[in-house]
Formats: sequence, C-alpha cells, structure tokens
Amino acid sequence: MKFKNSQTDLIEFRGREIYIKRDDKLDVDFSGNKARKLYYYLVNEFPNIKRVVSYGSNQSNAMYSISALAKLRGWEFIYYLNHIPKYLKSNPIGNYKYALRNGMIVKVSNERPKQEDFDSSTLFIEEGGRQLEARFGLKILADEILEWQKRNYIERLNIFLPSGTGTTALFLQKYLYENGREHQATVYTTPSVGDENYLKLQFNMLEADELKHPTTLKPPKKYHFGKLYRELYLVWRDVLRETNIEFDLLYDPVGWITLLNSPDILNSNRPLLYIHQGGLIGNESMLERYRRKFPDI
Repeated sequence: MKFKNSQTDLIEFRGREIYIKRDDKLDVDFSGNKARKLYYYLVNEFPNIKRVVSYGSNQSNAMYSISALAKLRGWEFIYYLNHIPKYLKSNPIGNYKYALRNGMIVKVSNERPKQEDFDSSTLFIEEGGRQLEARFGLKILADEILEWQKRNYIERLNIFLPSGTGTTALFLQKYLYENGREHQATVYTTPSVGDENYLKLQFNMLEADELKHPTTLKPPKKYHFGKLYRELYLVWRDVLRETNIEFDLLYDPVGWITLLNSPDILNSNRPLLYIHQGGLIGNESMLERYRRKFPDI
C-alpha cells in the first residue's frame, strides 16, 4: 500500500490565514498520523507474524487502524482495555464498533501487556503507535512538508499539531534537527492527554536529547482527557463552520484552543501549517456524548 502526498489547503479562521496539511484524506482506514505511524507495517513483509497486540482506550483511533492492518494482513488482533463501559458494551459505536467488525479480540485487564509477554510470532504495538518504527512514515511526512515549503518559497515555517503520545511531533522535529533543517521549520505541539510533564516523558522514551524535542505549548487550562467541555465543542464547531473542514473532537479542540491562546505563534511573521491528523471515525461517539451532555448546543 502506498499513500499519495496529502494536499495542503489554505484556510482563514478568525481572521488568520492557516495552512492545513490534509493527512485526514490519506486513506479511510489509515488516515492522519495513524497512516504515518503504521506505514512501516503496511509496506514491509512479516512472514513469521501471526497476530498483533496493542492496548489503549476504548475509542482509540490507533485501535481501529491496527484492526484494519490486522485484517489486511490476515493477522489475529488482540487489544487490551482496562475497562469497557456497560453502555458501550451494549451499544458499540465509533472506533470500538468498527474495530470489532474487523475481528478485534478484546481483553480486559488492569495490567498493561508488554512485548516480553508474547512469542516471536506476535507483533506488539505500543499505545497510540509510540515506537521507533513510526519514524519510517513520519520521515515521509517531513519530506513532504519540506518539499511543499520549498515549492511555495516559504523560508521559515511554524508547524503545529496536538499530541497524545507526542510521537508524530517528536519525530518531525527530530528529523528536522538531525538533517540541519531546524532553521527552516519549528514544530509546536500541546498535550491533549496529561500535561506537559507527561508529554515530556513520552518524548524521552523515544529520544533523550531534548534539543530534538518539539516546543510544547501549555493549554489555557487543564483539560482531562476524554471529558466533555463546552468551550472545546464550540471551538470545534466554529472551525467546521468557518473552514468546512471537520477535525477530530478529542484531540483537535485542545489544539485549536491552545493555538488561539498562543499569539506569539499566530501573529508570527512565519506562515503556520496545522497538521490534520484524522481520527474522524471517533467523532461518531464523541458527538453522541456531547448531544447528551449539552443538548442546548
């Protein structure tokens, strides 16, 4: 499987011009950063692998994309959760629903699985695809951005994306630094899961040299992952209405609200590129939850 270079759209939001890297358009099953993180497993052969194991939340975008990978490869897919809400178990929806359709086997456990728990016929993928193999697809993303930048005569560029594990932001900045291109583009991110300290720990698992880490922006307030906030829905809705582009409802609202509270980035003389990381299947469940909690909006 080979993905085409994703398009870049120029939009205007609240009076500011922003470029959007449309990685959400890469593929139905492998959109956004999951396409990049899993690309290594899509284009290489693994003759001895019979199953893939991973873990995470019950509406993880990675869960769905890994289920699609396993189905494509003919592998068994085992996914570990620490709990399944009764409502979700009785009424599957979103990523959970479609991963089950792809043949996902769910195991509920308070213990996180580890690579050493399995034999050599098992491919183990960390939560959210946080592992070194993600470099393979993210190098391609970095090259696409640099080529687009050169083609449009943009000397210096700010790149922004919200983070879960921070893998995408980290490998983008690491690639720029190691290839002497950090003067051309700077990667900014914000934690959608945990806080800046959590994100730093995630970075350090993959790269100890902090010079190669992206710049982390602090959200205007603490947002608990997966919890519903009126202002997050409203900024998501405003972006959709003004740009006609739908973003993920779990990570991107924190990204947009942080960006809007970062005038040094927004008002910089550098053009701004926002990376759309897909995850739209998860909106099915998120919208239902928002409708129940905030019926007035």
